[in-house]
Amino acid sequence: MSVKAFKLVPAVEREMLMGDKARINVECIECCGKNLYIGTNDCFVYHFLLEEKIPSVGKITFAATRQLHKYLGFKKAVSELKAASALNRLLVLCDSAITLVNMMNLEPVPTGARIKGAVTFTLNENPVSGDPFCVEVCIISVKRRTIQMFMVYEDRVQIVKEVFTPEQPCAVAVDGHYLCLALTTQYIILNYNTGISQDLFPYSSEEKRPIVKRIGRQEFLLAGPGGLGMFATVDGISQRAPVHWSENVIGAALCFPYVVALDDEFITVHSMLDQQLKQTIPFKEGHILQNFEGKVIVATNKGVYILVPLPLERQIQDLLTSHRVEEALVLAKGARRNIPKEKFQVMYKRILQQAGFIHFSQLQFLEAKELFRTSQLDVRELISLYPFLLPTSSSFIRSHPPLHEYADLNQLTQGDEEKMTKCKRFLMSYLNEVRSTEVANGCKEDIDTALLKLYAEANHESLLDLLVSENFCLLTDSAAWLEKHKKYFALGLLYHYNGQDAAALQLWVKIVNGDIQDSTRSDLYEYIVDFLTFCSDQQLVWKYAEWVLQKSEEVGVQIFTKRPSEEQQKNSFNPDDVMNCLNKYSKSLVKYLEYLVLDKKIEKEKYHTHLTVLYLEAVLKSLTAENRAELTETQAKLRSLLQKSDFYRIHFILDKIKGTNLHMERAILYGKLEEHDKALHILVHELKDFAAAEDYCIWSSENKDLPYRQRLFHMLLSVYLNPGSPGCEVVMAAVDLLNNHAAEFDAARVLQLVPDSWSVPLLSPFLTGAMRESIHTKRMTQITLGLAKAENLIYKHDKVKLKGSPIILSDKKLCQVCQSPFCEPAFVRYPNGGMVHTHCAGNRFLAHHLFNPSSQT
Repeated sequence: MSVKAFKLVPAVEREMLMGDKARINVECIECCGKNLYIGTNDCFVYHFLLEEKIPSVGKITFAATRQLHKYLGFKKAVSELKAASALNRLLVLCDSAITLVNMMNLEPVPTGARIKGAVTFTLNENPVSGDPFCVEVCIISVKRRTIQMFMVYEDRVQIVKEVFTPEQPCAVAVDGHYLCLALTTQYIILNYNTGISQDLFPYSSEEKRPIVKRIGRQEFLLAGPGGLGMFATVDGISQRAPVHWSENVIGAALCFPYVVALDDEFITVHSMLDQQLKQTIPFKEGHILQNFEGKVIVATNKGVYILVPLPLERQIQDLLTSHRVEEALVLAKGARRNIPKEKFQVMYKRILQQAGFIHFSQLQFLEAKELFRTSQLDVRELISLYPFLLPTSSSFIRSHPPLHEYADLNQLTQGDEEKMTKCKRFLMSYLNEVRSTEVANGCKEDIDTALLKLYAEANHESLLDLLVSENFCLLTDSAAWLEKHKKYFALGLLYHYNGQDAAALQLWVKIVNGDIQDSTRSDLYEYIVDFLTFCSDQQLVWKYAEWVLQKSEEVGVQIFTKRPSEEQQKNSFNPDDVMNCLNKYSKSLVKYLEYLVLDKKIEKEKYHTHLTVLYLEAVLKSLTAENRAELTETQAKLRSLLQKSDFYRIHFILDKIKGTNLHMERAILYGKLEEHDKALHILVHELKDFAAAEDYCIWSSENKDLPYRQRLFHMLLSVYLNPGSPGCEVVMAAVDLLNNHAAEFDAARVLQLVPDSWSVPLLSPFLTGAMRESIHTKRMTQITLGLAKAENLIYKHDKVKLKGSPIILSDKKLCQVCQSPFCEPAFVRYPNGGMVHTHCAGNRFLAHHLFNPSSQT
């Protein structure tokens, strides 16, 4: 596919060069800076000053001004021209001799220095001598199969090397010590310093004109077989793929990233990056193509032209305009070496962004996303394609010049709904990925607001996730959009995130009441209750307390009973205020009192009594309505509270149940009053519930000592054995009591109480248990006594150890205070082992410095 990489511009017209002389032909050219030299077939050298002109319209032209011309005095054509600007010399090959002339006046050097016997020559552009005042020249000698190396100075020449080749050389290029030679049948690399050669590939110079060009450090461009332009290094390898030329290439040159070739009819331009033919320029009768310091010049026999490269940026833009993204990116990467680093980075980012939009317009979203992220695209460039997604307050202005040709998504998709939907899905995915990355810096509000709008429009499940997590959605734009799409629950979440809980609750309550429609959450009432439960705004909770309680007493009361633990510790809601609010809602009141009494375990009489009364009223009401299921559950709660609580008004409750058939409850109350005989009488004689009587003894004596428990169980046994308790059921209950709770009785007292008519087998379990308990008690007592004795022995041993080891005092011992010997057995010993006189020990000041002041003697 074509690319306009170069433009052919005339440099020297025929009339300027030869006037009316029709037989004059251009044989060779040289260009050094603005100096253009032309050698002709009639042995003249022409010097032109080449000026580049760039008019305001941007069309480059060249104006050549002829300075002078010089006849060399031979009747043969000028074959080669090479400029050595450092020496101000022009090397001219004519009639097998290289003459040194002044670059400005074209006069030969006064010394007449020249190189004779040269077929052709070239300069070493990577010289090895290091001398700035000379140039290295390589010639193909008229001597058969000979290459000669010369050092050319300002006014003299010096041969430094003569190298013989396997075949006759036809063309040569030099880089350092390496010669790239086109021989008669092949190309070779020859190191003229070591003499080592490396064969490249065969080539017949008789069939085609060989081409050898140095294109870079240790790299050459060669005309290979089959019309291939081959690249070769001095190591004999190719690091680049070849380009396909025509079979009759005359000349070639490198102008990165292009290889330019000349044949009989065309100038062809191939890319070194992808080896594709990029441009073909018609050009007949051309015979010279050379690159002079980045300036590509072509010539016919009658005129000279310059191939002006179009700026790479323009070439890349042309490719992008043609949607040739891959070629544009390849060319952009290749342009790195020709453009300053900072400028390239800016340019390359923009190219990637443009390429991304091209992929996006073709719905190639994976490729587009990768280019957007690599180029760090301002995501608002993408968002702005979608109508109404950017907030109205956004200050974003699209890049200029624009990165794409589309006004908006409607133009891009041409109204195709399916394409538009795909584009919106892509944007949702892309925004979700980049919102937490560096790409979002500085435009988080724009990104999140756009994402919210896309989610709401598509009814996407991620809308709620966005609103309940950290986000930067702008309230005004987002609220209007959510309301437009009837996303009222989500709008409430937006209000809540922005600290407007009152507005959020107002919306949600309207949804539950049916004033507005939003089916996002079927459990919205429960959600509101949960929201109020964790709401720290007490006024808001009180405002909606009546509403939630009217909807459901059991669920609504949770706004008071399930508040966060840290808030419960602060007691932010006064229980009395809550109870005043709940007075109209009996079920909620019960739940709240259960929360205070059973969960928070508040030890206040009024709460315990109030809850007991509510339980009692519910039980009495259920008895009247004969609602057995509700009665059983509530009665169990009542009995549990009566048993476990010690804070309700016992006499008050007892008065309330007198005259009812709540015998068990009455028995529990008597037990709380320590009137156990009345309680047991009710259980045994009125209820005849012997199991309940046993349970009564157990829970009444819970956390009490053994004598108290024994007193209760003996009391129950006495009730059973009372002569006024007829029936074998009572007798069997007494037997079961003894046999099941043998450990709770004093066996001696029991044997005095039981009738003589009872047999031993009847009381066998009791007697066995009593014996075991007695023996167990005795043994445990013995063990306790033994442990006490062992502990006492240990204490005695420790006491003996504490008395310490004996102290030996001799006349060699010295007092550690006065350093005098002991004259009498009286002394004082410190805990650290130091011994002093008794009178020295009284010196507190010295003792303080010698011994630990906290020690005791």
